[in-house]
Amino acid sequence: MGKVTGFKEFERQDEKYISVKDRIKHYKEFTVPLSEKELTKQGSRCMDCGIPFCHSGCPLGNLIPDFNHMVHQGEWKKASWILHSTNNFPEFTGRLCPAPCEKSCVLGIIEDPVSIENIEKNIVERAFKEGWIKPQPPKTRTGKTVAIVGSGPAGLAAAQQLNRAGHTVTVFERDDEVGGLLRYGIPNFKMEKEIIDRRIAILEAEGITFKTNVNVGVNYNIEKLKSFDAVVLCGGATERRSLPTPGIDADGVVQAMDFLTQQTKVLFGKEVKDQVMATGKNVIVIGGGDTGSDCIGTSNRQGAKSVVNFEIMPKPPGHRSPTTPWPFWPLQLKTSSSHEEGVERNWLINTKEFVTDENGKLTALKTVNVEWKMVPGQRPQLIEIKGTEKTWPCDLALLALGFTGPESTLADQLGIDKDARSNYKAEYGKYQTNVSNIFTAGDMRRGQSLIVWAISEGREAARQVDIYLMGKSELPSKDVSGDLVAM
Repeated sequence: MGKVTGFKEFERQDEKYISVKDRIKHYKEFTVPLSEKELTKQGSRCMDCGIPFCHSGCPLGNLIPDFNHMVHQGEWKKASWILHSTNNFPEFTGRLCPAPCEKSCVLGIIEDPVSIENIEKNIVERAFKEGWIKPQPPKTRTGKTVAIVGSGPAGLAAAQQLNRAGHTVTVFERDDEVGGLLRYGIPNFKMEKEIIDRRIAILEAEGITFKTNVNVGVNYNIEKLKSFDAVVLCGGATERRSLPTPGIDADGVVQAMDFLTQQTKVLFGKEVKDQVMATGKNVIVIGGGDTGSDCIGTSNRQGAKSVVNFEIMPKPPGHRSPTTPWPFWPLQLKTSSSHEEGVERNWLINTKEFVTDENGKLTALKTVNVEWKMVPGQRPQLIEIKGTEKTWPCDLALLALGFTGPESTLADQLGIDKDARSNYKAEYGKYQTNVSNIFTAGDMRRGQSLIVWAISEGREAARQVDIYLMGKSELPSKDVSGDLVAM
């Protein structure tokens, strides 16, 4: 695949960013695309592997060497066809996925891996620009109706696949716009919302119906779902994790997702009462993941006085850890573009108290340094280090601690079993709940996870629904090992 000696001749080149001082003035994407000539070189770095492990790294089973080879050959339209054969929304994954495929790239053993994610994004952007991505409505309809609850990547993928199988699909979204966390949970500077809108326009032209401001089980009677032949629950894992810490209810302690959602809504002219702003404040972001990074970037754009980040885990190594050898996902320090915009990062630190004034407003955080004690056969123990107590000035504390699982509303009303982690119970590969015509996929089924897993589960669930409705399916699928199987 690619040029036989390409990986020896060309070094990895990534997109550049516009300067920090310029990009924090706005909320638009700030990458500087590579030239077509350079992208062709990047595609040619893909080795002629005996066994390409990038397939197993990607939950979608993307045919990565194949579309890299097409880019190397200048066959961009063929590359788009190959990419879309396994991935409904490469414009989302090409921007937001942490690229496990690159971490399992064979070239990554000895050199920088192939820039798979950037190639993917450029393929789909070229396809939209050239008009190659067109609506593909089914030639015939089956007469079967399917309700999709939730319009995140899992719900959208399930909807498109089931619609293409000929079923009549309605997608219910409780927010005022389609997209789930893609819409309001991801800052605009990571993905501009026009990227979602142009894809939704394709889905609508294919015949999918979207209904917004519909919260099934709240303002939409759950009994109405009985009119559908099948239901797919893709509501996500939206129960936010908090802290059992004194002062947690202080004015100024805010859930990260509320902070991010408000900013995106305001950016698009939505009415938000009492928007939480970082302007002129000492901001502390608790949590070192992607959501924490998004809060850092947003705080800097709002003009925070200072931005500090707390993480209770140890600082990861700068290079792949021996405990996570290739081709596994590496334990490794990640520095995002938001980190580069300005933040003081702290590891092995635990918040002990949120300090307030007489009016209940947050003024400071008290912390202590910690260490993890590893005992064979037991869970790691968190040990506080005496004499390391510290008070940090803080006007706004953002809790970016992840999610504990899906909300229980639908499960309770529909009589759906849940697993020990409160996820909606359905076997991987089957996606069918204990209620025979109700299926579930994505974060609602597996817990908080990656966008590629959401799209993969949406596609797989759609196939199982199709089999349930029709007795067979011509939708593509993978086996549980991730390998593609015949239609």
